[in-house]
Amino acid sequence: MEFLSEASTISDPALVILVWLADILIQVGFAIRVLLRPHRDPSSRIAWLVVILIVPLVGIIAYLLLGETNIGNRRLMRKKKVATLLPSPHLVGAQPVNHEARALDKAYDHLFSTARSINGFAVSRAASASLMTDSNATIDAMVADIDGAKHHVHIMFYIWLPDNNGLKMVAALKRAAARGVVCRVMADDLGSRKMLRSKHWKGLAKAGVKVARALPIKYPIIRTFFGRVDLRNHRKIVVIDNDISYCGSQNCADPEFLIKKKYGPWVDIMLRLQGPVSRQNQYLFIGDWMNEVKEDLSDLLAQPMGLCDSDVAVQVVGTGPTMRYSAMPELFESLIYGARKEIVISTPYYVPDESMQAALCACARRGVSTRLILPAKNDSWVVSAASKSYYAELILSGVELYEFESGLLHAKSVTLDGTVSLIGSANMDRRSFDLNFENNILVQSAELTLAIRSRQEDYIQSSKRLAIDVVLQWSWAKRLWNNTISMLGPVL
Repeated sequence: MEFLSEASTISDPALVILVWLADILIQVGFAIRVLLRPHRDPSSRIAWLVVILIVPLVGIIAYLLLGETNIGNRRLMRKKKVATLLPSPHLVGAQPVNHEARALDKAYDHLFSTARSINGFAVSRAASASLMTDSNATIDAMVADIDGAKHHVHIMFYIWLPDNNGLKMVAALKRAAARGVVCRVMADDLGSRKMLRSKHWKGLAKAGVKVARALPIKYPIIRTFFGRVDLRNHRKIVVIDNDISYCGSQNCADPEFLIKKKYGPWVDIMLRLQGPVSRQNQYLFIGDWMNEVKEDLSDLLAQPMGLCDSDVAVQVVGTGPTMRYSAMPELFESLIYGARKEIVISTPYYVPDESMQAALCACARRGVSTRLILPAKNDSWVVSAASKSYYAELILSGVELYEFESGLLHAKSVTLDGTVSLIGSANMDRRSFDLNFENNILVQSAELTLAIRSRQEDYIQSSKRLAIDVVLQWSWAKRLWNNTISMLGPVL
């Protein structure tokens, strides 16, 4: 296989041989690079080797663009420098050891230990934790908290749209800035491009709000030579006065999500938290902010924090391409293997790795009630096809598989044995596992988990359970398509 089609027309045989040898050496070089890359599972290595050897020009270009999780040396060095300015994560939001041990059920200590190994955050407390009723109520609550802010407001969204809810937030921030509250807002440069390029974003800056773009792209073609353009900040964080924070799946937009209105409404899940745990959300925001803006905010993390007597044990989990490899799938799998009676999961994008698929199937086989809720109609045709390739194995193993039919179920939630829950921004797909910066929160509280489990039951009531007969009757063409798309997963 030659890169230069003109080589065949060259009359000098020696030159033809030289070009051919150069092609072979380049392919071998990239094959060695694939084999030496750390943290690459065997199926992924094989997939990339096949692509590079069979279609070398296309394969090598694709590998340069998509094959390595490279955020760029300058950005990586900046992140390491910022980390030295911030306090040790295990001190952020932590309560005295004797107080912490009293409230945490030791039966689930291994789950919180797994979470702690990712960021170093200790188990914290929420003085109050409320499950928001819906997307509009969430934005209204955020606006009310911003209107009550006394010192600062920090906001990070992957998608921020200039729609009704998006502009409600803009207006609230302008009001806060006008009365002297320090407002810092950040949005992903790709996901929020419509807002970032609008007059509303410029209006925020003119009103005194400090604005920043997360992972700015600027010159995409040039950017690809220094790091992947598709590594994105997928987090959704709101922190007010170092005391109130929000965490969940919702972006700053109307549930109708007009940019993809045919899939709406988008159904999300969000928690409003108050107390020491907000410092951990603050830590994630400050780290992201200082990576983009030359402003040291570490003092905010060192402010005195009172003792919280709540029995709601919480722990923030921040993951991303600069964190430990496979951190998010490890946490998901720990939850799945930790289930003894029941586990219920909702996610819009299900494209697991082999070990996660095996964990879910094993969970059902050992007699645990295992339910998985996915959207019936997905805004990503690639994810939709890939997800369906896993359906038969899941159902045959005993997993109850539901397809949500009342819009796009965008809520990412896990409830475990009526006691432990996890919600946040991370999907159960390889993009969330390897490429996106995500934020989630692990909760141990029977009362709060019951509320989240009740919400999941609402999802189930608006879903259709998929029977194995239906899946087995899919045409060979549909199964071929689904399996082919799924096969590309290790390459992406």
